[in-house]
Amino acid sequence: MAATTHHHNPDVNYINEFKGIGSWLTSLDHKRIGLMYMISVLTFFLFGGIAALGIRLELFSPGQTVMTADQYNQFMTYHGAIMVFMVIVPGIPAILGNFFLPIHVGAKDVAFPRLNLLSWYVFMVGALMGIATLFMHKVDTGWTFYTPYSIKTSGAATMMVVAAFIMGMSSILTGLNFIATVHKLRCPGMTMYRMPLFVWAIYSTAILQLLATPVLGITLLLLAAERILGVGIFDPALGGDPVLFQHFFWFYSHPAVYIMILPAMGVVSELIAAFSRKTIFGYTAIAYSSLGIAAVSFFVWGHHMYVSGQSETAGIVFSFLTMLVGVPTAIKMFNWLATLYRGSISFQSPMLFALGFLFLFMIGGVTGIMLATLAVDVHFHDTYFVVAHFHYVMVGGTLMALMGGFYYWFPKMFGKMYNEGLARVTFVFIFIGFNVTFFPQFILGAMGMPRRYFDYIPAYESLNKISTVGSWLIGIGFLISLYVIIDGLLRGKKAPANPWGAKTLEWQVPSPPPHTNFHHDPVVTAGPYEYR
Repeated sequence: MAATTHHHNPDVNYINEFKGIGSWLTSLDHKRIGLMYMISVLTFFLFGGIAALGIRLELFSPGQTVMTADQYNQFMTYHGAIMVFMVIVPGIPAILGNFFLPIHVGAKDVAFPRLNLLSWYVFMVGALMGIATLFMHKVDTGWTFYTPYSIKTSGAATMMVVAAFIMGMSSILTGLNFIATVHKLRCPGMTMYRMPLFVWAIYSTAILQLLATPVLGITLLLLAAERILGVGIFDPALGGDPVLFQHFFWFYSHPAVYIMILPAMGVVSELIAAFSRKTIFGYTAIAYSSLGIAAVSFFVWGHHMYVSGQSETAGIVFSFLTMLVGVPTAIKMFNWLATLYRGSISFQSPMLFALGFLFLFMIGGVTGIMLATLAVDVHFHDTYFVVAHFHYVMVGGTLMALMGGFYYWFPKMFGKMYNEGLARVTFVFIFIGFNVTFFPQFILGAMGMPRRYFDYIPAYESLNKISTVGSWLIGIGFLISLYVIIDGLLRGKKAPANPWGAKTLEWQVPSPPPHTNFHHDPVVTAGPYEYR
């Protein structure tokens, strides 16, 4: 990919061109907004992670270990609500998407810079409101806010629901911005089929954000209206239907799973192409499979409700459609493996996370097909098998890719190199810790241990102990990675413009990039992965 860039003043970049905290809080630069998202998302990740460690500590042995049953329910809600709404859904699009999508398509900024800044403020208002509500009022509904309990429980649930609604608005604004940027701001020569696969993934995600998030917003508003005004929508005592809430909630939340995983797939496509030194295999198939996953994801929500009393016909249809998602997903997997085949692979830390993603996501995907099977799901429903499957897809998928993408683009974002050896150590801890934590949960689920329970029978004890020890390994891994990042920022060597020898457009500009991304308008003459 060719770009015409000339160095003006190499010491002036987006970080130091404007000084002072005010210049950050009012900045319209997509790169600065991406960094502000990064700081806020990583802070919330710390809270959500501490809640997860608390849950696992309580489950170390049967009976009460470190907290009461009520506190356990609150910790479950903290962990789920923070990780889903404040970390994994905004994570990759808001941080890496904001930072790199305009550079990837050769634009100076996103289509609506002011809207971009507004989306961060809206996100922060919703997230801080959510955090304050969770910790001050002890919400215990779980992150799904299932009715009728969420209608009957303490008053703070209304505030939490409104907070989630506000964060949803931020998601919609971001999606709108990305779609407009992709369609309107591509530089000369940047056709749709020359866009990096990361852009295709973020573009598909943006469509989902735009179409699915309003459904969640309306559902949460209806729930708030029912709590405040006593309108009978979901509460059977008022003539409502609690199963209707599940339909609405999962109609959003299943596409939301792909809002979380599609950007991760985009990151992995970039990493595998760069570190295999090969043109990505089946570029068009991977690009269209992103749109395919986005399309099918709207028709699979019923697989969460096999045991809710829906008709057998509906169950069969949802089972078939759920398995259908496996087709575009498998296209990606096979194409990534074909790219790796006979590639000149270098096992740098970003590539380790990409390979970790392939392994963990494959387990998540295969167990997803198992759960899509009606007869199997009836046994596994609401057990730890579902918890393990969900985490293999979300954490094994999204967080692995976020870590890989972060290490990959760190030199470009900050112009510094980090300690590669320690970065590999973080991968080892997170990868091993993850499998030690969640693989035993498949066995626990098959044995019949229900999820979200505060206590369990002694038969489940040994596997729970193993799982808890694994959670400590993950915690150590993330602590080391925090050290790697801070050490890289403070003491890292100056990064070359293209340390990995990658071919996409962002590696043609200085590190860190200048405020306007390009000193001269780039002109693209070849596709993004053409190694010559």
